Amino acid sequence: MSVSLHTTTCVMDCPDGCGLEIRTEDGKVRSIGPDRNSGTDFICSKVARFDRRLYAPERLTKPLRRVGAKGGGEFEEISWDEALDEIAVRFRDIRRQWGGEAILPYHYGGSNGLLTDGLIDHLFFARLGASRLDKTICAVPATEVAVGMYGKMPGVPFSDYPLARCIVVWGANPKSSNIHLVPQLKEARRRGAFVAAVDPKQTLSDREVDLHLPVFPGQDLPVALALIDQWRRAGQLDHGFLAEHADGLDILLDKAAEWSLDRAAEVSGVPAADIALLAERLADSSPAVIRCGWGLERNRNGAQAIAAVLAIPSLLGKFGVRGGGYTLSNNGGVRFDRDAVLGPIHHTTRSLNMTQLGRLIDPQSDENPSPPIQGLFVYNANPVASTPHQRAIERGLAREDLFTVVHEQVMTDTAVWADIVLPAVTFLEGTDLRVSYGEYVAGGVRPVIAPAGEARSNMQVFSALARRLGFEDEAFTWDDQEILRRCGESLVLAGEPGSTSLAAGDRQPYQFEGGSVVQFGSVRPGTADGRVDLAPSRLGQDPYGWQPLDSDYPLAMISAASSQLTNSTFGEFNLDTLRIEIHPNDAAGRGVATGDAVKVFNWLGEVHCHARINPKIRPGVIAMPKGAWKRSSLNGYTSVALCPDDGQVVGEAACFNDARVEVTKLSSPIESVVTS
Repeated sequence: MSVSLHTTTCVMDCPDGCGLEIRTEDGKVRSIGPDRNSGTDFICSKVARFDRRLYAPERLTKPLRRVGAKGGGEFEEISWDEALDEIAVRFRDIRRQWGGEAILPYHYGGSNGLLTDGLIDHLFFARLGASRLDKTICAVPATEVAVGMYGKMPGVPFSDYPLARCIVVWGANPKSSNIHLVPQLKEARRRGAFVAAVDPKQTLSDREVDLHLPVFPGQDLPVALALIDQWRRAGQLDHGFLAEHADGLDILLDKAAEWSLDRAAEVSGVPAADIALLAERLADSSPAVIRCGWGLERNRNGAQAIAAVLAIPSLLGKFGVRGGGYTLSNNGGVRFDRDAVLGPIHHTTRSLNMTQLGRLIDPQSDENPSPPIQGLFVYNANPVASTPHQRAIERGLAREDLFTVVHEQVMTDTAVWADIVLPAVTFLEGTDLRVSYGEYVAGGVRPVIAPAGEARSNMQVFSALARRLGFEDEAFTWDDQEILRRCGESLVLAGEPGSTSLAAGDRQPYQFEGGSVVQFGSVRPGTADGRVDLAPSRLGQDPYGWQPLDSDYPLAMISAASSQLTNSTFGEFNLDTLRIEIHPNDAAGRGVATGDAVKVFNWLGEVHCHARINPKIRPGVIAMPKGAWKRSSLNGYTSVALCPDDGQVVGEAACFNDARVEVTKLSSPIESVVTS
């Protein structure tokens, strides 16, 4: 028996960017744990069980061609040459008849590094003349706001949270993602810090937080503005800091003046006394830090709420000390010059919103683009499980005139609709370069086992397709290791070049001048003038304007991250039964008990699943996990069947938490039969 230990970097969509130690026996993964030499002392259970994806019955190992009806999951094995030739021929035909814009790449890079999303694939689709994709599913509002206000200034490192005397975790669930923040919160509280959480669901226990504000989905903005107005009335704003470092104050204060504590309490469902307590603790504590997550951006008021929350450290003058300020995405100190690797790419075709895929391909939609989408290439994504308006997407994928290619690791809910399925490597079988967006570290990713069967990286796939289509860029001749080397050389971390050891799979922590990250100390705003813009133009014509949501359905549905899934990854084994969480009061009024089969429905459709009563979800709200696979529900539909595909003001980004629904108990077994 041959036993080996390997180290690599986790690429899953999580801020932590853990170092991993992989034990293999005779070329198979036997255990996955933390690489303690890299500073990672524990890892999440999801990644610790990643071997279940590697060796799952659903694992794809050979190219497949559809032989049955679309969506029926009937395929025959074919060679790579046959698969690539067919794709090249079909893409040529589509370009000849409809133009390149009739082809749409559909992808998202949350669980990918710099090499496997937005690099060789981007060059390929640019040369193809395909439509571009606006990646609006997640983080667009937060990123746009952070860039507009602070120039994406690096945030407070998690290791400095124990220095803070007040910590607010707003719209984030570190127990499901970012688990290494949890011990830092516990240590801070042990040292006497006041810890508050703002979330419709209580994910941190009473032993871990001092105050929980169960804000109603979409109403974070009124709470943040009421805090700001409270400080204005109390004369607690740091006008000295604001005069020296910020613009746009009057616009923000005028909007905040519309929100008294009582009005915000009425709209958000949070007691006015609790909002006042949070205002008091934030104002009186130093250092104070806000961990701003992405949960509060998932509604029509999302970008405005993010801006109001990120304004708080400036308004109170909380910068300039370790442990003081905010943390959003800690990759503001990273610079990666793609053009230095590939050369300038001028990709000027139309751009289509990924959140509205259903509108783009559904034959029943009156918003199909012109030219229509005739070719769809899905990779790094599972839109049937992750994108709003699930039924419309499936109607589109059922079109006989839509040629669909899916490059995937396992047979997902999207892959079953494909005409051609291509087997993809996992991060333990491939090459990548991951920059953490939480910890200040980058890591090279090298294969620790051979690819399953004939699985290939998307760099290999797009390069092979490019050569078949006659594209002559040198980059299409590079192997994965050459791409890793060149990207490592073009990476700049806190002003210093990336280490050459990244190409060997090593990890590289990086530091800013002075060693520690101190906002308005060792790091400064990256805006053009170096000042904070409290009313950036990206907020639109009505900065901090609140949009109410009227609905005939009484319950708000949130579809948040869970401890079982990373988006839809691991859905093939880690979530067998789909459940909603519902407050006891809401359940009692509907005659629903834990374990009951229920129907969750709105104007878009219905989901049949099971109920679990949970007093930690606020009244008027239900929770259904995001990324669940169709087979986990009783009727083959999941949360995205109920989520509208409307976009918000900033970036036309997704508004998952604007879903409004009703819940009823299923009255007979016939109602829970799986339907298509």
